[in-house]
Amino acid sequence: MNYLIVGAGLFGSVFAYEVAQKGHNVSVVEKRAHIAGNIYTENIEGIQMHKYGAHIFHTSNKEVWDYVNQFAEFNRYTNSPIANYNGEIYNLPFNMNTFNKLWGVITPAEAQAKIDEQKAVLNGKRPSNLEEQAISLVGTDIYKKLIKDYTEKQWGRPCAELPAFIIKRLPVRMTYDNNYFNDKYQGIPIGGYTQIIEKMLDHPNIEVRLNTDFFEYKDELEGEADKIIYTGMIDQYFDYEFGRLEYRSLRFEHEVLDMPNYQGNAVVNYTDAENKFTRIIEHKHFEFGEQEKTIITKEYPADWKPGDEPYYPVNDQKNNELFKKYFKKAKEQEKVIFGGRLGMYKYYDMHMVIHEALNCVKRELAE
Repeated sequence: MNYLIVGAGLFGSVFAYEVAQKGHNVSVVEKRAHIAGNIYTENIEGIQMHKYGAHIFHTSNKEVWDYVNQFAEFNRYTNSPIANYNGEIYNLPFNMNTFNKLWGVITPAEAQAKIDEQKAVLNGKRPSNLEEQAISLVGTDIYKKLIKDYTEKQWGRPCAELPAFIIKRLPVRMTYDNNYFNDKYQGIPIGGYTQIIEKMLDHPNIEVRLNTDFFEYKDELEGEADKIIYTGMIDQYFDYEFGRLEYRSLRFEHEVLDMPNYQGNAVVNYTDAENKFTRIIEHKHFEFGEQEKTIITKEYPADWKPGDEPYYPVNDQKNNELFKKYFKKAKEQEKVIFGGRLGMYKYYDMHMVIHEALNCVKRELAE
């Protein structure tokens, strides 16, 4: 078989590696000048800089954990972000350290009583939007200081207009535990993520073409392939036949600083409205770096427009209904498989992408 894979990100690279191992020929086309998609890391001043935002690998799936460890050794990094609200520092996820700093409570029972007291403003109403959902989980104080402005910056619209499901899985812990993820396995690859994709694509049956826009050569590329794995925007593939799906984009400001330590933590969320960025990443802390310099990245959410990089699907009712039309058409394609965050119009963490790609390969090779 001759496979064409559109996109050299995680989904496409896992698929490429697996089918190449089975003796199939693979051509990967990537519009960017580098492989690895949004998990691309670049070595600057001896520091692995996450060019497209922070990526922390976490999973409870041992199969996925063992799989990714074929390609890199992972360190013991534990994601423990902090929130900065107008100079006040709070631990994330919301836990007893957060509640103690905010209310002075000591025990889980005291914290729960405070939350119950504050969520009484809902009068038992079932949450119908993000604002009400947040208050039902953590009360009004945390919502106002640590959720409202941050979320409105991130999504570009009022919390009362956002669907409740966005934060239904908001981590709330009645323990003194700052570990953001509950997963069994967690870490950062020593030496960055790019090496993982390099090893996946370093195979005699795989050809990679960078700086190649699939849509510029669509007819030619599709004509050469027996099967196509498409990881780009699903609506773009069908030439926006039913209309454009909405996305949120991001803008990154990277800065090398002549100091060993800028903020003392890898991830600091800015939950106030005054700072237009949502967070600052200090990359060296992902790998416990001791370099003389440091690199920070300010992350600015942005409205997406054609030509921008789409990062987050806007999975509200209107867009989900539109996606269903595209997905129905996608399933009718005998030659094309759609995958990844953009191909499936769904937010996936890295471990989910790997799991989906491996399942996709199994289905494909079983046919």
